[in-house]
Amino acid sequence: MHDLSYSFVIPTLNEETSVERLLPQLRARFPNAQLVVVDGGSRDHTRALARPLCDKLIESAPGRARQMNLGAQQAFGEYLLFLHADSVPGLDECQLQLYLASKPPWGFCRVSLEGNEMVFRIISYFINARSRATRVATGDQMLFIHRDVMQRAGGFDDIPLMEDVAFSKRLRKLAPPQWIKEPVATSSRRWREAGVLRTVVKMWALRFAYFIGVSPQHLWHYYYGDD
Repeated sequence: MHDLSYSFVIPTLNEETSVERLLPQLRARFPNAQLVVVDGGSRDHTRALARPLCDKLIESAPGRARQMNLGAQQAFGEYLLFLHADSVPGLDECQLQLYLASKPPWGFCRVSLEGNEMVFRIISYFINARSRATRVATGDQMLFIHRDVMQRAGGFDDIPLMEDVAFSKRLRKLAPPQWIKEPVATSSRRWREAGVLRTVVKMWALRFAYFIGVSPQHLWHYYYGDD
């Protein structure tokens, strides 16, 4: 079986702790992958820590969609895997190559919020059930796309929030996604800091507001503002 080339594209902004943990794990478990970090102007030590641990460090204007599109343009992989800095995939290179062997146009992983508390298992279950039913992935789920399909779909919309949702909705019109059962372990930091119930309500409010047409710019201010 011919192994397909693939590149991880990791957008960062003030993620010094996360990149120091993530990049060595990716290098060990995916030795043939290209690791591309696209930094959006970090004010901490993210770039200094990432540079010796990745294959390509790109400096970009801030904006996750903009960073991921730029990383995709400069990556060499036939497949592009978009991964948040605070998320760690649960599969290894051999398992990934088995999924890619059939050349799926695109796909994503299950998610598992870090922490042993039952509430995080319940939240993860419902996120996964929703994603599988709607065929819409969020950024924590390691969205992966064949390069040709990404070009056909036009890349991520340059919007401050919901870029992953908008892109998934375009991709699902082209082809059904490949579902990877091994979960991505992602940080539950925001849930802990803001409160689980408050965060659940906020997330669902954001998705409903986006569904009825509220602009991503307004949603960004609501999500990151001091509401």
